[in-house]
Amino acid sequence: MKKRITIQDIADALGLSRNTVSKAINNTGSISPETKELVFQKAAELGYKQFALLQAGKSESVVAANREIALFTRSVPSSQHLSSTLLDAFQNKISTKGYRLTIYILRDDVIASCLLPDNFNAQTTDAILVLELFDRNYTHFLCDQKIPTLFVDSYANVYRDKFKSDLLYMENKDSVYQLIVHLIQAQHRRIGFIGDHMHCHSFFQRWLGYEEAMKAHTSIPYKEYCILADDSMPYNQPEWLAAQIRKLPSLPDAFFCANDFLAICTVKALRLLNYRLPQDIKIAGFDNSKESEIIEPALTTVSLYGHRMGAIATDILLNRIKCPDLPYTITYVQTDVVYRDSTER
Repeated sequence: MKKRITIQDIADALGLSRNTVSKAINNTGSISPETKELVFQKAAELGYKQFALLQAGKSESVVAANREIALFTRSVPSSQHLSSTLLDAFQNKISTKGYRLTIYILRDDVIASCLLPDNFNAQTTDAILVLELFDRNYTHFLCDQKIPTLFVDSYANVYRDKFKSDLLYMENKDSVYQLIVHLIQAQHRRIGFIGDHMHCHSFFQRWLGYEEAMKAHTSIPYKEYCILADDSMPYNQPEWLAAQIRKLPSLPDAFFCANDFLAICTVKALRLLNYRLPQDIKIAGFDNSKESEIIEPALTTVSLYGHRMGAIATDILLNRIKCPDLPYTITYVQTDVVYRDSTER
């Protein structure tokens, strides 16, 4: 079995402390851009988690891996996140085409100032993949760089703008609509939505699916049962969420949460309030994370196809590199509702 690479292995290889390497990988603390770049490259070389690169084969049909595709993101995705699964598939596929992936963790000041990251070289970069970056101004700044760029998800109201790049989404609206209608047909009509629906386009589409189902199949004032605070608020603190739930006119029949993380935080908040799940209230999320299967009761959610999205992302970017003047595309990848015990199936 191949040895699992750890942060300590990277630290030993570079002669750095484990703490320094950890801060560089997680984009915390004051680490110089040069040190971060060293850590990222060594992580890729050793095959550490999301930095792992598939070694290109010896076949003459594979070009030497000296061409670069850049990943722009605000943080390295955790192993449980869709972006991690997508990125694994993306890295594997581009490496067989002779590309190496270079990861750039964008600092808040870089985004606010609309700057390219330190050590980024547009002359050696054939394309950019953007994950978990929802700042409108920075998004359009990247579009203006004339480098083939694919955004996986985007800022919430992207549909209002003339967008000069390719977009890739999981399907959000229809799956949530189906889930909400399923709950309504089971006589759970007072359903609330939890999450900042303007956080990103995917959250906004989930809100639209929820709202459309509530309008079509109920006559209740559904917004009274929603917690839609800005994502700067501490949704990760069950005590804060419990306080928001107390402010509602009454306990709803069910909550749909914008993702599984929010759903699990909501479960903890409801338990602080001594509510039973699913007897007193039903809960559903979105992402089909590993945690959604472990939590009690197991969480009804929406399943994504991260590896498929990674393969599609590769095809979109490589095609854009080859044919830069083609019309821009918006691609949606199917999702499926998974019913579990948190809604009594």
